[in-house]
Order: sequence, then C-alpha cells, then structure tokens
Amino acid sequence: MKDNLLEMKGITKIYPGVVALDKMDISVKRGEVHALLGENGAGKSTLIKILAGAVQRDEGEILFDGISYDQYSPNDAIQMGISVIYQEFNLVSKMSIEENIFFGKEHRNGIFLDRNAMIKKAREVFKPLGVEIDPREKISNLNVAYQQLVEIAKAILNRSKLIVMDEPSAALCTRELEILFKLIRQFKGEGTSIIYISHRLEEVFEIADRVTVLRDGKYVDTKLVSETNKDELIKLMVGRKLTGGYPQNNQKRDKVVLKVKGLTNHKLKNISFELRRNEILGITGLIGSGQTDLVRAIFGADPYIGEIFVKGKKVDIRSPQDAIRYGISYLPEDRKQDGILLEMSVRFNMSIASLKYYSHRGFIDKDKENKTVQKYVDAIRIKTPSFEQKSKNLSGGNQQKVILGKWLACASDIIIFDEPTRGIDVGAKQEIYTLMNNLVHEGKSIIIVSSELPELIGMSDRALVIYNGKITAELEKQELSQELILSKASTEGCETA
Repeated sequence: MKDNLLEMKGITKIYPGVVALDKMDISVKRGEVHALLGENGAGKSTLIKILAGAVQRDEGEILFDGISYDQYSPNDAIQMGISVIYQEFNLVSKMSIEENIFFGKEHRNGIFLDRNAMIKKAREVFKPLGVEIDPREKISNLNVAYQQLVEIAKAILNRSKLIVMDEPSAALCTRELEILFKLIRQFKGEGTSIIYISHRLEEVFEIADRVTVLRDGKYVDTKLVSETNKDELIKLMVGRKLTGGYPQNNQKRDKVVLKVKGLTNHKLKNISFELRRNEILGITGLIGSGQTDLVRAIFGADPYIGEIFVKGKKVDIRSPQDAIRYGISYLPEDRKQDGILLEMSVRFNMSIASLKYYSHRGFIDKDKENKTVQKYVDAIRIKTPSFEQKSKNLSGGNQQKVILGKWLACASDIIIFDEPTRGIDVGAKQEIYTLMNNLVHEGKSIIIVSSELPELIGMSDRALVIYNGKITAELEKQELSQELILSKASTEGCETA
C-alpha cells in the first residue's frame, strides 16, 4: 500500500435517474502511468471530477499520499498535488495564453503584475512541447490542438504529484503526440504519477504500465499492460467481442453533388475539388494546414472568395443557414463551442436543426419528433435516462453523439464530419462507421476530416491531402497509405500557431 499514491475505494455517485458510479475502486502507484478505459458513459469523467474536487461523492473513501480526504474543493486538490487536464478545456477564451497559464498564481513585482516575467516563463514552459507560440495570443484565436497544448503547459507549470490527462492526444498530430509521450516519460522518471484516459488503445500499450477498465459505472478489472492485449481490453470495456474492420462502400460514385472552385481566404489558397454522390471523401493534413478552415468555409461559417456548386447549381453560401438550406450539414471539430446547448435537453439539441420536418403551421408534431430522436439515440447508442435530460449531465462522448444525431436528423444530402470519432469509444466508433456507410448506401455524400490516418484510409473512397492551405495530393482508395499521406502533408512536421 505504501507504493500507492492514490486509492479510491467504493466510490459511488448517483444523479437523478442515473447511477454514474457504483462502488468503483482504483489505485495508482507512485511514478506510474495508469490508463483508465471505458465506453462513453462508463463513469470515467465522473470519477475524475470527484478526484479533482469538482464533484462530491455520495459514498467511498479517497486516500492521497497516505492521507484520507473527505470533502474538498478543486483548489484544495491542486494544493494536495492533483492536476487535471480535462477533455473539455478549462480555458478563458478572451484571455491570453500567458494569463490562462498563470491564472491564480500570477507573478508580481510589488503590487504590479510582472507580465514580462510570466511571458518569459511561459515561453520556457512551451519549449519542451516543441512549438513556437506567442504567450500573448488570445485563446480564442487558437484551434483545438493548440488549446490542448496550453492545458498541457499548465500541468507542466504546476508539476503536481498526480496529473490526470483526459483524452490529451485527441487533437494532436503524430509529432506532437511523440512530444507528449516524451513528457509523460519524463514526469514518470521524476516520480510523478499519470492517469491517462484515451479511446486510442494503441496509446495505452505505448505509454501505460497498468490499465483499469470501467463498465456502466462499475469496476471491471485492472491489468498489467504487458500481460493483456487489445482484444481483451475491448471485451472488458464493451462486454462483448467486436467484429472490427471498416465497412466497405461498394456503391457506384456517379454524379457530382458538390463542386468547389478556387476557394480562398486568409487560410486557404485556391482550393478546388469535387464530391460525388455515394462517396466518402477524406480530407487530412497536419495541424493548422487548413482542413477545418476548408469545411467551415463550405458550411458558411467562415468567409471566402471562390465558387461553390451544389448539384450543378452555383450557390452563394454565406452562413450556416444557407448551407443547411442547400442540403449541407456539418459536425464541427469543437463540439462544445459550436455544436451543443448544454443547458437544453437531449431532445431539443437533436431536433433544433430539423424543426421544419416536425412543424406544421407553427405547431410541432411531438410524435414525429420523438420518433426521429429515438431513431438516432438507438442508432448511435446515446446513453441518457430520457430525452428531457439536460445535455450537460451526459458524458463528453455522449454529448458528441447528441450533436451527431442532430445533423443526421436533418436528412441532408451532403454531410461533413470534422473529426467524427474524437473522444468516442471503440464500440461507438464502429457504429458510427457503419452509420456512415449506410448513409452513402442511401445516396448521401460524406466529407470526413480526420487526423486518425487508419480511420481516414479505412473509410475514404478518395482523399485530399492539404498543407499550408493548398491541396498537395488527391489519392484514390488503392493509393492510400500512411507513408504517402504523411509525405504529401510535408516532411517538416506540424505547423506552429
């Protein structure tokens, strides 16, 4: 027991209609990387919030560094030596990087803030991350990947006894992931413990010493990583064996449904391509290369010059409302910022974009609305006690599924998925892949933006590679390989902010 930095015993948390945790146990050794696995809604986020002091447990005991703790606040947890990097970033968008990093622990020169000292220290903190970034830059100007790096920088500055990383790699490219793993090994060598939460099982085998699995809020098992394998962990998580593989699209790609010609803005440089009916078109590139900027422009979320044609007709898309009217839906990369109203119900969020299908003369057909919501709750296995549950009470992964269901309910002919399985568990990934394949079999066309190359290669009929705002390659299914994609995406590594 003396080797354990953390022990959580019999942790129970009950919300109205939901047992989030049911006598959950976990122990973490000193200087250990301990992976925590489970499907969306398994209870991982609740367990971490209890550890961080953000949520109070109903039952159970917490021992940290040999001391038993009862009720404590997030600030107390920080003082104890616990640092949490949440999947939902804890950043103030209107403040600078430096202000976020030093929030609550500002450097002062007498009564005045010493901004020069904080900016200098921030640059030093970012140096191990291998990126050049201006600490004076506003958080609102950063993409999801660089916001993730700011969260990691905050943890580096705290140098806590235990660092919890909730999906830290979700927005990182290969080079940044290598840097993250290097930092984790450095922390481990210095005696810091890490709880590592990820849906990417290959990362568990790369970085973790032990792994604990939850299912439906309950403890399932703890394994030495060296004594288990991917198939066993999947079975522990989902309670069944998955068939695996990517569904194949055998539909004939015929007429052009979307044509983009000379699309240009502050990030894009003369982008042109076509999307055909029954096709899944992949778009990828290193972080900051412009792939998200491209699909946001097509959806009318960002300004552009150039031409867009939908089913042969030139259209003027200047807002998301225009795009929806022309049959284009978009599942955004930043779900929390752009995709969901957390205070509203599951039903409201899933039907808000498609109310025209349920309303007649100002009245909503509740039966029709509920049938559609039920269809997609079942199709992508959203875990919710009822349609009226507030979305904020769902796990992060299930919130993402609600957003996915919202756009599927629109019945659009062109659907854009930006990192569709980010933060989604392995079982749900296969369901989403099958759902995509069913959509193209129904005559839909899909654009998928993904930084997960196995996913992109497995799902795409054709793929565009983007670097520095330009298309550097257009590859057919038989040409797709990780080596070729990475070479076309540049060999210089990820761009800086």
